[in-house]
Amino acid sequence: MAPLFLVLLLAGGASAGCGGRATTHHKPGTSHEQATGSVGTLLAADDGAGHRLREVPAEGAPQVRIAARPDAEDGWNLQLAVENFRFTPDSTGGAALPGAGHAHLELDGRKIARLYGPWFHLPAAQVPEGPHMLTVRLHADDHTAWAVSGRPVEGETRLTAGAPGRTGGHSHGDAASSSPGPRPAPEPQADRTVTLTVRDGKVTPAPGRTELKRGDRVALRVTSDRADTLHVHGYDKELALRAGQEVTLTLTADRSGLFEVETHESGLVLTQLLVR
Repeated sequence: MAPLFLVLLLAGGASAGCGGRATTHHKPGTSHEQATGSVGTLLAADDGAGHRLREVPAEGAPQVRIAARPDAEDGWNLQLAVENFRFTPDSTGGAALPGAGHAHLELDGRKIARLYGPWFHLPAAQVPEGPHMLTVRLHADDHTAWAVSGRPVEGETRLTAGAPGRTGGHSHGDAASSSPGPRPAPEPQADRTVTLTVRDGKVTPAPGRTELKRGDRVALRVTSDRADTLHVHGYDKELALRAGQEVTLTLTADRSGLFEVETHESGLVLTQLLVR
């Protein structure tokens, strides 16, 4: 009887561990860069940002192009055109699967966002005045970078930002407007503001739940002592965190459920949005 009870106990524990939502973190005991799949060949080289290259043959390899178009109200709308690739946000942190994963967006070599789909809005506040280079790079679910012939699979486009206070800018191949357009309408005020601080790997106040009604606007004000990326799961909203500077991410809670707000590099859960 005792052995049978032990087998049932172990089986129950295994199925409990496999249930629930798909995790967005790497598995315990492994790093983001560590290979967890057997696709392609893991190279010793990295993409310049610490993510190791996963080499695949050129035939059938993922491809990506990026286009930037000025938004009528603020910043730019970015569109990623991919081939032999699909976005898989639900399995981020798992094993590398052929032609699947997410993308990293860099501005002049500095990561500013992780992308889980073909469209992304880049606010003007994140782009200093002057010419810049936008780079988008394709990554596998285990955070390794897809590569062909020892080079990461990526796309680039040039972008020029106007002086602060002016909307948008222009991208390579787009004509810049000779006169400023109408001033955008101010965003509606947030119904709830959550202020959080990250210092020495600790979150203040301690992580808890932020309860919201569906349709509420919530402003997340975060100050971190190190550069990182703020991400709201379920809404695919991201914002670069600059060391020692307060940033604000505002969103409309138009989906019901429980959504984690976390930092990508340090893997800290800052709060959970409970939307009813």
